[in-house]
Amino acid sequence: MSHCRIGIDPGASGAIVILDAAGVPLKWAAMPTRKTGSATRVNAAALAALLRPFANGLAFLEQVGAMPGQGVSSMFSFGHSAGVVSGVLGALEIETTMVTPQAWKRRAGLIGTDKDAARSRAIELWPAWRELDAKGRGQALADAALIARFGEAVTARGAQHTGGAA
Repeated sequence: MSHCRIGIDPGASGAIVILDAAGVPLKWAAMPTRKTGSATRVNAAALAALLRPFANGLAFLEQVGAMPGQGVSSMFSFGHSAGVVSGVLGALEIETTMVTPQAWKRRAGLIGTDKDAARSRAIELWPAWRELDAKGRGQALADAALIARFGEAVTARGAQHTGGAA
């Protein structure tokens, strides 16, 4: 399916949202995961199966980094998740743009707001989307949807995209 925008919040508790050319959510899911020992990891095969029908779309992946106060184990887990997502995008040859949290939050008018403001903004944009009502899952979906919506502005300006997982 072409002209869709894929927004990805890459953590193990993140989400994937695919918006059509008009900005309407087509498909969404919590990040598929599996247990590896005591760790929760992104399920690469399930993620690839979810994204494969949208391989002609443009992906916008949140650019993540270490956060102050994060432990070594949680930083590794988050980096591992982001790496798996990036690898799946590259393997499927989905054109990908990395998006900083500051960039997509600025576009959504969320700079200086609390964490739940993204969910509130997404509910304003897509009031019939009931999955946004759930505070935990709704937050991850809202982030991914707003990341995909950021992509509308990027593609409208004709910005350069990187091939595969940048």
